[in-house]
Amino acid sequence: MSTALVVCAHPDDVDFGAAGTVASWTSAGDEVVYCVVTSGDAGGHPGAVREAEQRAAAEAVGVAQVVFLGYPDGRVTASLDLRRDIARVIRQVRPDRVLTWSPEINWDQVATTHPDHRAVGEATFAAVYPDARNPHAHPELLAEGLQPWSVPELWLADGPAGLRNRAVDVTAHFERKLAALAAHVTQTGGNPDLPAQLRAHFTEVGQRHGIDGQAEEFQVVDTR
Repeated sequence: MSTALVVCAHPDDVDFGAAGTVASWTSAGDEVVYCVVTSGDAGGHPGAVREAEQRAAAEAVGVAQVVFLGYPDGRVTASLDLRRDIARVIRQVRPDRVLTWSPEINWDQVATTHPDHRAVGEATFAAVYPDARNPHAHPELLAEGLQPWSVPELWLADGPAGLRNRAVDVTAHFERKLAALAAHVTQTGGNPDLPAQLRAHFTEVGQRHGIDGQAEEFQVVDTR
């Protein structure tokens, strides 16, 4: 059994981009923890509502722990404070892999390249290397009793298409992905066509990788 940490900017990010992969990990017995940087309150709904939706979505794919960092939605920067707070969670969870969003622009699908996504990706990359593993970075974490931790593998979602080097067959878990997205009523409840649209999109991703079904794709980086 291994442990994975998913770090994303908003409630529902992980469910659109990676919930099938998360479901495949939890089905294999892996533990997965979510760290959500904002509560999504800039979308017109209270943060408490969005947080409750994310917890329900996490439960649909077998994730029991969701950490919210409380940063302002729409105003996230890759600050030293954010790097420290993500490094704190890494040292607490001690994951074998971290999944986050690419800090690069995906010019083929700009709608996925929200500035918050890229800022969280940049801060998470810095938290993975070098902050979480460096005993001299953020000394307050040592004072909290959190020892350094080296994450050997970083998964990046929604990066430039040419950099994606890993496809995950999520066909057997696609209904759980849809259930997770359905939990985000404030975001998906007004689009009855969304399941069919997503099935078509992720089937196309699968076809590109020779998978007969749905797939999610990532850029996987060795950070050892």
